Amino acid sequence: MTDKIVKKRKILFVVNPVAGGVHKDSFPERVAAQLDGTPCTFQIEFTRYQGHADELSRNAVASGFDVVVAVGGDGTINEVARNLVGTPTVLGIIPSGSGNGLARHLNIPFHFEKAIELIIKGGITKIDTGKINGQVFVSLAGVGFDALVAKLFAKEPHRGFFTYFRIVAQRFQSYRPKTYIVMLDGHTRIKTKALFITFANSNQFGYNTTIAPNAELNDGLLDVCIVQKPTIFEMPLIINLLFLKMIHRSKYVNIHKATRIELVRRKNRVVNLDGEPVRLDKDLTIEVNPLSLNIIIPHKYE
Repeated sequence: MTDKIVKKRKILFVVNPVAGGVHKDSFPERVAAQLDGTPCTFQIEFTRYQGHADELSRNAVASGFDVVVAVGGDGTINEVARNLVGTPTVLGIIPSGSGNGLARHLNIPFHFEKAIELIIKGGITKIDTGKINGQVFVSLAGVGFDALVAKLFAKEPHRGFFTYFRIVAQRFQSYRPKTYIVMLDGHTRIKTKALFITFANSNQFGYNTTIAPNAELNDGLLDVCIVQKPTIFEMPLIINLLFLKMIHRSKYVNIHKATRIELVRRKNRVVNLDGEPVRLDKDLTIEVNPLSLNIIIPHKYE
């Protein structure tokens, strides 16, 4: 499944300068030092406004870059990857965001020099991506409580695990589960009142909170995780199960696999798209796009 990496490459680094609350002023010097003596040529672009990473990656594909490296979190990865889907251009990741769910799923190193080394020496594989009403996602999309948390988290000046946890703790008890009708591959209809529903390509939200323990990035399927609301007293157990990759054993969680999902909501509320809040139509269509994105991974990952 893993291709042999090409040694000589034209690489664009797309850097979110404040992802994860970390400024990256020294980034160009560190990249230059790491790539010195290699046959790779590179260019570095810092994003300056929302949607800039989207623009930069689209131009990189048109300009013939071999690799576009997203330096940031899952939101930055999404902006870059959406333009690489279905093209020969390869996605690289240097994780420097808040949750870093996709990087954790792929075992991409968080140590800077090791992450750069991976860009040069790692393997290349193809992974699935998803679409929700035509919008690409790489890790996951979702509705309900997790989308509300994504919306509130996006407004915070200082992101991080404790900010995320604070929002969950503050909003959980007052949040009322919503009614959804879910159709799986055109034949399985589920009507449910859920805390949230996640459409998972990778296995986690980030911070090693695993919502879909058996999700695989190359199986041509999405894991549809329907989560009911537990009592406040059961929340510690639920949180432990998330970190232990055992949430699927909870009586509050049902996980189905499908290639196409249709979801009907009563209201047009925000959607979680790779950790970023977006506003889409009330009725949603979610589909998998099998093996549609080339990505650099550690050789040991399968």
